[in-house]
Amino acid sequence: MKKIILSVLISLASSLPVFANTDAFVWDKAPNKLNDLGALQHGAKLFVNYCLNCHAASYMRFNRLTDIGLTEKDIKDNLLFTTDKVGETMKVAMDPKQAKEWFGGNPPDLTVIARSRSGHGGTGADYLYTYLRTYYRDEGKATGWNNLAFPNVAMPHVLWELQGERKPLYDTVESHGHETHVFKGWQQVTPGKLNPAEYDEAVADLVNYMQWMSEPAQNTRVRIGVWVLMFLLVFMFIAWRLNAAFWKEIR
Repeated sequence: MKKIILSVLISLASSLPVFANTDAFVWDKAPNKLNDLGALQHGAKLFVNYCLNCHAASYMRFNRLTDIGLTEKDIKDNLLFTTDKVGETMKVAMDPKQAKEWFGGNPPDLTVIARSRSGHGGTGADYLYTYLRTYYRDEGKATGWNNLAFPNVAMPHVLWELQGERKPLYDTVESHGHETHVFKGWQQVTPGKLNPAEYDEAVADLVNYMQWMSEPAQNTRVRIGVWVLMFLLVFMFIAWRLNAAFWKEIR
């Protein structure tokens, strides 16, 4: 019996997806601005302009953006292509065959990416926030880019115009006769349109939008949950007093 249970556990463990690359680098904590409508709107704009060219969000409709304060006119004027409609999902026009030829695989759907990428290093938002800020130029790669949070990544640095080009700096540490390289920071090679603080803020807005997109009703869920807990506490107090009064008459 023990052998059967052990074999089942091993088979389950081997079937789980492994994201070894995403746990090799310490993730930074993503700012939580899910209640900041301005930040969410800015993140939605960045997502449409920089992500939606290759990645779809097929479980998200454009008209759901009204939940973050945008009107349908705002969506039509600023976020839609000429052939798209407000009620359509965030699909991508790229041919899957071309995507596989260019990138080696079809870019994943990003609707719930902020939930699916959580791991030992933190939440999915933490991973995305770190990932989008740890690109560096690597001429040895086909795309010319590499990433510390996801080594040998196939995706190029789509935000490089905003961030500019950087290279990682390392300290050499010797221990027990072996030298190891410890990451210590970044050196800006060429400037981007944004300074480092502005770029980090832009990435935070983009990640917060992706986190909101993974569950648009999460703020409502939390708000309703608070009221439900308050109701249960009041009901528990009333039930306790009624119980005491009932048994008082019986005794």
